[in-house]
Amino acid sequence: MLGLLAALLSAALTMLLRPLLVRYALARPNARSSHAIPTPQGAGLAVVAATFTCLAAWGVFHGIATGLAEPNLVAFVLAISGLAAIGFIDDIAPLSPRMRLIVQAAACLGLLQALPDGVRALPYLPYPLEVLISLVGLVWFVNLTNFMDGIDGMTVAGIVPMLVGVGLLALHGNVGASTDAMIALTLAGALIGFAPYNHPIAKVFLGDVGSLAIGGMTGWLLLSLSCRGGLIAAVILALYYLADTTTTLLQRWWRGAPLGQAHREHFYQQATARGLSVVHAISRVWLLNGALLVLALVAGTAQSIGLQLFCLGLGCVLTIALLRYFRG
Repeated sequence: MLGLLAALLSAALTMLLRPLLVRYALARPNARSSHAIPTPQGAGLAVVAATFTCLAAWGVFHGIATGLAEPNLVAFVLAISGLAAIGFIDDIAPLSPRMRLIVQAAACLGLLQALPDGVRALPYLPYPLEVLISLVGLVWFVNLTNFMDGIDGMTVAGIVPMLVGVGLLALHGNVGASTDAMIALTLAGALIGFAPYNHPIAKVFLGDVGSLAIGGMTGWLLLSLSCRGGLIAAVILALYYLADTTTTLLQRWWRGAPLGQAHREHFYQQATARGLSVVHAISRVWLLNGALLVLALVAGTAQSIGLQLFCLGLGCVLTIALLRYFRG
């Protein structure tokens, strides 16, 4: 029910915001763009607003009223708001990479403070090292979500299955928390409400305000799932995003290409540049992420480490197969 409410509110807010975005936040095509006509960006503001509004309406963030009752949730909301703010500014007037990275790192530090108390994702490592790895991982996930938002419908196809997986596993007693489930399924609903406006050919883009905030929320949910014993399931859910962006970055580093420069070298972008339709590419991502969702649910609820590793291995094989398909 909460997801449906978020979908309806997100769709309505996107429709209301679009005329303003046409005036103040128009993305014009350039050599690195995947769109051919000027398109407004920044509709991620509607997705984030719908998510927070619906959660607040159901009392998830009731601690904000006192500022003390739910300090973890306060840190979460402030950190995501910071990511959305820097993204919105960047959509209107591009900022320097250094400024964006500083704000992202500060926001991700806030997200680490919002994790459940007394639980760890990597308890076999020294705590300071785990914090460093978690911080770098969150910053990377925020940016890779932004990187992957390169063709119409990609963020919905890539993120919604992750959120559904986190939400379902969070409801499971072994790895779950009801708050995580509510956040994940509400954000998934808000993205689905935005999807009709972003279906090829898109009428509006998420913009950095959406991709950074959505990346922050999703990365935090995956990290929270890992802290609750679902590390392998979290990795499976994120396999395609991690594989495409990390492989592309390593290839650019190997060639000596500027890592901070915008490009069209992701696997799905190479496929569409060679003539594969956007709808065809997105449908393949949906299929893969649907399969990864099933494998993550099995791994997240299995007691056998052997079965969990089998699901991870099969997910890797399927992900590599799609990357090879896009490449060839």
